[in-house]
Amino acid sequence: MSIAPSEYRATDDQVPSDRTESAPTPSNGDAPPVKRKRRRSTSHLKLVPQTLEQRERVKAACEKLVQSQGRTRPFTKRELEEYARGLLDELGMPEGYLGFTMVLIGNFFWKRQFLATPFDRRLLLLPHCLKHAEGCPADYDEFGLDCERCGACSIADYKVKAEKLGYRVLVAEGSPIVLKIIVSGYVDGILGVACLNVLEKAIDKVLIAGVPSYAIPLHSGDCKNTTLDEPWVWDVLDKYEPLPEPETPSFVSVIRAANRLFDDEFDRLLPRIRSKTPQAAKSPLGMTEDIAYDWLQHGGKRFRPFITLAAYDAVTGAKALKGGMSGTEALEFPDGVHHVAMAIEAFHKASLVHDDIEDDDQFRYGRETLHRRHDIGTAINVGDHLIGLGYRLINSCRKDFGAEVASDILHWMSDAHVKLCDGQGAEMAWQQSPDFSMAPMDALKIYALKTSPAFEAALYSGLRMGGGVEQYADMVPAFCRQLGVGFQVLNDLKDWRGDDDNKLIAGQDALALRPTVLLALACEAASDEQRAELKEILLECSEDDATRLSRLRRIFEDCNVFETAEALVDKARTRTETLADEVEPEELRQLLYFLVDTVLAEEVPPANESRPMFVSLPVANNSTDG
Repeated sequence: MSIAPSEYRATDDQVPSDRTESAPTPSNGDAPPVKRKRRRSTSHLKLVPQTLEQRERVKAACEKLVQSQGRTRPFTKRELEEYARGLLDELGMPEGYLGFTMVLIGNFFWKRQFLATPFDRRLLLLPHCLKHAEGCPADYDEFGLDCERCGACSIADYKVKAEKLGYRVLVAEGSPIVLKIIVSGYVDGILGVACLNVLEKAIDKVLIAGVPSYAIPLHSGDCKNTTLDEPWVWDVLDKYEPLPEPETPSFVSVIRAANRLFDDEFDRLLPRIRSKTPQAAKSPLGMTEDIAYDWLQHGGKRFRPFITLAAYDAVTGAKALKGGMSGTEALEFPDGVHHVAMAIEAFHKASLVHDDIEDDDQFRYGRETLHRRHDIGTAINVGDHLIGLGYRLINSCRKDFGAEVASDILHWMSDAHVKLCDGQGAEMAWQQSPDFSMAPMDALKIYALKTSPAFEAALYSGLRMGGGVEQYADMVPAFCRQLGVGFQVLNDLKDWRGDDDNKLIAGQDALALRPTVLLALACEAASDEQRAELKEILLECSEDDATRLSRLRRIFEDCNVFETAEALVDKARTRTETLADEVEPEELRQLLYFLVDTVLAEEVPPANESRPMFVSLPVANNSTDG
């Protein structure tokens, strides 16, 4: 079966030469299908074939397709969709089975690596909707459904067998504990049962991150006494087939290493000085350090520290990338690398404290912001403390890498700090004197100053500690500029859905009169009447927030603002991938592709669409709290 051109997905002994985004060529030799416009709804694409014969036919075709493909890197969601469309065309089956087919292609890509995962390193994730709806005696705890194995449904059958083999078992869709289990290093493979609506939310994150996974789609998404193909579960549940080495590189081990800096290693790498005991932490001298350390250690996705660790690994042998994601052995990095990675997080967390004060944001990491929990003066001081802490951490890397390396990193960090302040200052200046003739390019320049320098400093630091960086002098700032701008535009779009991980309130940026690219696009495309209404909504209107947001959304939709913003993100993806195409060594190029695939992941559903999650990984979420 010929579904894709050879350069699109290499065979097992090849490395992809580029990131061509052309659609796969059908086997009948026809021209590739025209790229489709992004849909605002995907419900019609999440149908499951009604008969077992049809489902088995799709399954067999997916297995045959994947056998001819390489495993040098995980599929992206876009690639999965293109392969699935080509396969359905060959089978003569309707487009509605697209989501089902994508899941099965992902299954067979990872199946060998999932089966090579020891039982005690696997997670079985079952949905609560499999329970017998009437009279189920089980209660819910913080981990999900506490199954009592009464025999009334199939959950107990799977649970008992899996636990005997050594699996960890959860009966909970979207539970945050799944994220914690994976990142903490307890699980290396996932066997999950879920409806296609849930699987759609997970497929890009789990696959791109490199978690060997095998998913069994439920036959419906009505969440009440649904069914599944039980033999598909038993086909893999008790199978263990070890491989000599991982087939697909994975960054999960580096994600885990970044998290360990703030969990297991935090006290060793950053010992307390004035708040060593609970009593000292409450004292006037210990209070600032205690608040700062707590703020630094908890919350966020440790994304920037990940970039630093991964960049260092990429140019020093790529031990982590080539070793897959085994969690049995912790990755070893010099403490100098650890300290610099923690420094970039300290700077980031300091900027969030100050940013929250300047914008009077109410929530961060699902909790009240520091200036609301304490007071503005305390929060400012804690932010300043974190800045000093960051520079102290960077200076300590001299022990491992010498004064010249430390000096170079300090220069890039300080430059990033100045640019961030310039960008934040420009935003505040605009808020004080709103100019509704603002062009989209003006908003993008502010974005580039506010977001890109932190990515740039994190990437540069890892490369600099790994050796010379002269060959990357032009690439790093250009790549990070596009990455940061695309990231911020995605965050603007996310603001219209609300943000359960961070600010919680949908439309907060819009009502706060921030110079977002969405507003700039609306100002550019609006008629005189619409522009006047924008000013009235944002400057003069006394209506409640929900009404104002509804009116603002209508103008944005009439001006095609959301679609234009998504096109800007697509352009950022293209430009970053083009820059990455020329980078050597290959391992660094893979890291850059990974950053594009995760930071600029295509996850912009309609603002009113629910967001159930199967599992999410920290570098696969477009949130400013990362």
